Amino acid sequence: MNPVTALIRWSNNINIRNKLILAFILVVFIPVMLVGGFLTYEFRKTVLDHATQQTSNNVDKIKQRTLEIIRMPIEVSNKLLVDPRLSTLVNTRYDSTYEVVEAYRNYAEFKEYMKLYKEIVNIRFYTTNPTLIDNWDFIQPDTKTMGAFWYRHAMSNNRDTISWHYIEDETKNSEKYLSLVRRVVFHDYRTSGVLVINVNADSLNAMVRQEPFDTMLLDERGYVVAAKNPAWVGRNAAELQLGPDFLNMMTGTYEAVFGGKPSKVLVEDLLPEASGNGLKIVSIFTIESIVSGANRIAMMGLIIILTSLSIAMVLIYFSSKLLSSRLFRLKEQLVQVSTGNLNVASTIDGNDEIGMLSRQFNYMVESIRELMEEVSESNRQKSQLELQQRDIKLKMMASQINPHFLFNALESIRMKAHMQGQAELAAIVRSLGKLLRKNLEIGGGRIPLTEELEIVRCYLEIQTFRFEDRLTFKLELDPLARDVPLPPLMIQPLVENAIIHGLESREEGGVVEVRTKLEDDHLRVEVIDNGLGIPPERMAFIERSLADSDGEGEHRIGLRNVHQRLSLTYGEGYGLQITSGPDAGSRIHFMIPIGG
Repeated sequence: MNPVTALIRWSNNINIRNKLILAFILVVFIPVMLVGGFLTYEFRKTVLDHATQQTSNNVDKIKQRTLEIIRMPIEVSNKLLVDPRLSTLVNTRYDSTYEVVEAYRNYAEFKEYMKLYKEIVNIRFYTTNPTLIDNWDFIQPDTKTMGAFWYRHAMSNNRDTISWHYIEDETKNSEKYLSLVRRVVFHDYRTSGVLVINVNADSLNAMVRQEPFDTMLLDERGYVVAAKNPAWVGRNAAELQLGPDFLNMMTGTYEAVFGGKPSKVLVEDLLPEASGNGLKIVSIFTIESIVSGANRIAMMGLIIILTSLSIAMVLIYFSSKLLSSRLFRLKEQLVQVSTGNLNVASTIDGNDEIGMLSRQFNYMVESIRELMEEVSESNRQKSQLELQQRDIKLKMMASQINPHFLFNALESIRMKAHMQGQAELAAIVRSLGKLLRKNLEIGGGRIPLTEELEIVRCYLEIQTFRFEDRLTFKLELDPLARDVPLPPLMIQPLVENAIIHGLESREEGGVVEVRTKLEDDHLRVEVIDNGLGIPPERMAFIERSLADSDGEGEHRIGLRNVHQRLSLTYGEGYGLQITSGPDAGSRIHFMIPIGG
């Protein structure tokens, strides 16, 4: 025996209740838990990747914005590097203080650049010309300045490249700024000096403080130039003990412990043009801050899943127990039938499969019990049917009239009336013949609206002849609806009803109007009369008779016939709508969809 056959046989020996519980565990519980765990992992990973990508994009924006800010100091330094007026001012030997002051007054480029570019807060030039006077723009370097690392680095640089340092500005109360430091060589004089341009710290800090995570700018020595956290600005990253050694990190994304929590660290190197060193952009976010929402949602989802599965397990247990007990009862009743007891009846209720089996069981027993009676009844009905068919055949033979003979007779009467000058009588006979021919020619299909209205016209002309001046009529045909198909004899019974029940008792001024109108994708047909109207109690009776599908009663047969034909042809939503009141006339209308 192969394993599949053995498994099937084993499962066949398990009762239905245990099968349902086992199926629930295998088909629902285990897959739901596996899918839930997988989705939770993927959701957490997606959220973390999205945050990393967003932070990377933000770091790129900071990099571009920082380059835009420090581009201005670079451009200014490039201009000053080749400025002949600066070269002349710095290298001239002045004989008096007046000459120095006059030279300073004539050279206002430093102040103009600071007014022009908001990214620059100060410009100063260090020179060793002993005839110049310190005025915060031009400064004689003292021993402390000459020993500063940035000054020595600039003077030892023979390539005129730019350096970026976070240093104190003695002209600004020793406040620290990110500064452009550059050696300016005057080749004509074989002298040099050091140009220092301070970058606006407010611009840098405003930029990084808009970031959602902890972000900072570091110079090459690890000093925080700008940061989202104001307390970090001006301090060294090593002193802050933030965790990782940012200075030794290359551009990329790292995992580290920040503040005792697992975090993601994004590092981006920034090297401006014509610069020998640059800055580092560091953005840090803790993993917990990103995935905490995902973890909370996952935990909530797990609780909901477990609760739902537990409730489902309880419901399945009681449902399976109820199911097995009903099946056991049905089995006992089948055993009784198998012994020959055809008077047994199943009392199991419900509309499920077991309830259906119970009812079918009762039908089967009843069918077997009444089989002989049905055979006898069938023979009796067969005899009765033969008698009815004979009677119908006789009635059909008695009611047959040759339509050609009838049309020829009417045509003879019309010609006789015409020859005797009875034009009106001839026209009425012609209309009657035409009406009869139309009714006989109508089959089971549909006819255009124009043909239906032609039948109505013939009928109204005959009624006008009958009522003389007491009746006038008006037919309105929408030109766009000429060829709209509809079942035959839909309008004529409504006109007949209007004349017989609405206008027959009116002594004069009777008017019947038939209006057709194409509205969007529907044809609207209205039959209006100014007759006696319908009282409320009579209206209620008519509405009931329209809904009477058995055709009981003899009143308003034409209306009921039209109403039910509309409902059967186009659906329950279509039928006659009647509006009337005592002495207010009547309006009957219906809608049919174009296209059937």
